[in-house]
Amino acid sequence: MPNLVLYRKYRPQLFADVVGQEHVIRTLMNELKRDEVAHAYLFTGPRGIGKTTMARVFAKAVNCTNREKGDAEPCNKCANCTDIAAGKAVDLIEIDAASNRGIDEMRNLREGIRFLPTMGRYKVFVVDECHMLTKEAFNALLKTLEEPPSHAIFILATTEIHKVLPTIISRCQRFDFHRMTREDLLKRLKTVLKKEKRTIDEDVLNYVITASGGSLRDAESLLGSVLVFGDNPNPAEVRDLLGLPDMDIVAEFVDFIADGKKDKALSYLETLAADGEDMEQLSKAVVRYARGLLLTKVNPTLHDAVIPEIYDTQLPRFVAQRDKLTEEQLIKVLQRFIKADAEAKYVALPQLPLELAVVEVLNNTTTPQPLINK
Repeated sequence: MPNLVLYRKYRPQLFADVVGQEHVIRTLMNELKRDEVAHAYLFTGPRGIGKTTMARVFAKAVNCTNREKGDAEPCNKCANCTDIAAGKAVDLIEIDAASNRGIDEMRNLREGIRFLPTMGRYKVFVVDECHMLTKEAFNALLKTLEEPPSHAIFILATTEIHKVLPTIISRCQRFDFHRMTREDLLKRLKTVLKKEKRTIDEDVLNYVITASGGSLRDAESLLGSVLVFGDNPNPAEVRDLLGLPDMDIVAEFVDFIADGKKDKALSYLETLAADGEDMEQLSKAVVRYARGLLLTKVNPTLHDAVIPEIYDTQLPRFVAQRDKLTEEQLIKVLQRFIKADAEAKYVALPQLPLELAVVEVLNNTTTPQPLINK
């Protein structure tokens, strides 16, 4: 499968392949072992963390013809398993609610649900991004969930649970998927690299993890882009590719703030802007860096989790800044630079929110005014 992107090429085919959602896997496997599956499930959580993948593995398991009683894992060999893996299973119907959100689509689903499965024991209906359904479509779906035929299983997936009607939620078995931890992502990326027979330093993988925002799908997609550089790529080139600022630049900037050198901080920002540094990415990095300073000041053992892109050679400077700044000062820096990050997209001069943040933080302004009224 040389033309497939990594997240599709190595999409988990078994429960054992899924990382980071052990609480969901354990419950679903117990239900399968006891042959006590529910008629409707609701998978909720951030994007790119395996909700649809879990739905497909579950669909395999309930229709696997070789799965013996007391087992939970699909065999991955029978016709039903291979058809689902190939994306051509007739008893697995996937609906993207983002583009099929109306009442007509739900009525068609209600009509189709009457037909018995063609090959397996169940017809499994996966409704992705279900929060996008209209109110009328939700009501039509609700009727189906209230009186489902015994051969039908619904799996609803959403990234915005607050938009799903409470009446829908109450009729489903709900599973909350967690954002991936750094350890989970690192383990998965190393597994992919091993299968690809490629080598990348862990420091570079930390850049990929940072840029992914906790999304496994994004991490694997970004890894594919990084592999274009070859084995053991230059960290600076990878950082530029991913749009991440140099942490030495961030640390230098924070040094000026920690030392109360307002003039040098502003001059530094002017130089960075003139050199073409991405101010929006810089503001995000300052927030991430300051968060790392605050959390590790409270609990030093959190370092690897909150600021993994700091090299060992950069750590003494980081620790010195952490010791110099108080918790109250770090909270103030975080609050003001979060505002700067939010305001960056609304102004013509991208460095202006950062400049105002510097002035307000070092002037001890307690109630910074927003640049724009939203």
